[in-house]
Amino acid sequence: MTDRLPPTTEGLAAATEILRAGGLVAFPTDTVYGVACAGSLPDRVDALFELKRRPTDRRIPMLVEGIGSVPPAWRVDERARALADAFWPGALTLVLPAHAGDATQAFRAPDHRVALALIGEAGPLFTTSANVSDEPDTLDADDVLIAFATQPDLLAAVVDGGRVPGGVASTVLDLSVDPARVLRPGPIDSEQLGRLVEISA
Repeated sequence: MTDRLPPTTEGLAAATEILRAGGLVAFPTDTVYGVACAGSLPDRVDALFELKRRPTDRRIPMLVEGIGSVPPAWRVDERARALADAFWPGALTLVLPAHAGDATQAFRAPDHRVALALIGEAGPLFTTSANVSDEPDTLDADDVLIAFATQPDLLAAVVDGGRVPGGVASTVLDLSVDPARVLRPGPIDSEQLGRLVEISA
């Protein structure tokens, strides 16, 4: 059964313990409710795919507290630092390359106090929208519980932070290439980005 936790110190501590033990937790962000596993337990990403019934070719982004919280395996260059200084927390997702190999990973710092508090306690989180794949987004805790009503054993808890505004998904910018490339248009447009870094046409 999925627990409903308050966005209090005690509730966030309980959510953190669940995440550290390998469980899945849903929580509010600045756009929609997300569902996450601990970034320190990448093997648990499979559980997110199972919960959401999400195609495995769709990568799972990571939510972080700030650019300094990006795990050391990923390369943070001056472009990434400038963009994070300007737009984090907020609606910009940065795709960063690995220091070794060809892998990439998307990162974002959400502009929501509950999300940032949970990340601050639990560390970076692999996070995707808390809905069944291709179904409507969830905007409050009740929506989340309804979305996963048939899978209560897979979702350990939802942090009830009230209703979120919903809206446009974040801009996704690929920094694994130079010049940078917009992979998904969003609230932050190419003109704004281009004031800080070179953007491919």
